[in-house]
Amino acid sequence: MDRLDSCDRFDRLGRLAAYGAAVVMTPYALIKISWVAGALAGVLPIGDGFGLAGWIALNAVTIGMAGLGIALALALVRPWGLRLPVPWVAGVAWVGTGFLVPLLPYAVLDSLLGPSAGVPSHHGDGGPVMPGWEAALIQTSFVGMGLCLAVALPAHLRRRRPGVFAGRVGDASGGLARPVRWAVVAGALVAAVWVYWALGGTAGVPCPGQQGSRERLLSGVWGLWAFIASAATWAVGRGRPARLPRWVPLTLGWLGTGSLCAWSGWRLPFVLHAALAHPAGTALPDHAALAAALHAVAVAAGAVMLPALVRTHGSATASGAAGDTRARDGHP
Repeated sequence: MDRLDSCDRFDRLGRLAAYGAAVVMTPYALIKISWVAGALAGVLPIGDGFGLAGWIALNAVTIGMAGLGIALALALVRPWGLRLPVPWVAGVAWVGTGFLVPLLPYAVLDSLLGPSAGVPSHHGDGGPVMPGWEAALIQTSFVGMGLCLAVALPAHLRRRRPGVFAGRVGDASGGLARPVRWAVVAGALVAAVWVYWALGGTAGVPCPGQQGSRERLLSGVWGLWAFIASAATWAVGRGRPARLPRWVPLTLGWLGTGSLCAWSGWRLPFVLHAALAHPAGTALPDHAALAAALHAVAVAAGAVMLPALVRTHGSATASGAAGDTRARDGHP
């Protein structure tokens, strides 16, 4: 009875979190819409390094992403969401949580850097920048949705696939195929480079002075999640440590691979654009070719590791379900 009550409480909490995710992302979408409308009307400035068309395109993409995030949050709680194919919901959720949840440690640590590292109220030349209240709302939207999805998504999966996180790592493991092993190694190498830069390393950084505390912190967070993705995939594939609950590496691997694909997939086009077009006012803090290679490898590694996690888990769940069926039928 206590276990059922706990599941019911978690389900109710997950439903509230899903509605909360939709609510907290709404201000971000409205701010982005106002930027597009203001830029078109000529009453709001355009971001540094962008022309009008590029600025509109960038913000149109982020508006679409915000709308998709709100739709995802509602799909996790509304009845129509249960009718959507699981791969659709899981795919969008993987990208969404990959964008948002891994940044929660950054948001916490970033707040400890103090006001001296904050966004200035105006440029040195007196030009306008984002008001403080807009920056606060955008930060709240990202952090709030990340926290809400971290609760709402597992609750939704539990409703649709009650045994998705059941069992332990050693219950079933088929090893790692060669491409997955290479992906694990590649993810670890990408993590090592990002952590090296986060610790102040200058190799591959043509302009070390552009690497501020926030850039290094962000590199460290990305490196941490890249390492977590590789370690989780290795643990699930090898079945070690055998007694570790399966939901631990699956959850961490889900977030880590999502971070690799989402953030590197997002940054790669901008790195290539900056490297090829050399837009005025834009400079990369690291070597363009190296940054592009790292992001490309990160996307590929995350895309290879996630199916390995899901496939290993699926086989274990299937074998466990088959065992339950045999037991109900009176067979050993």
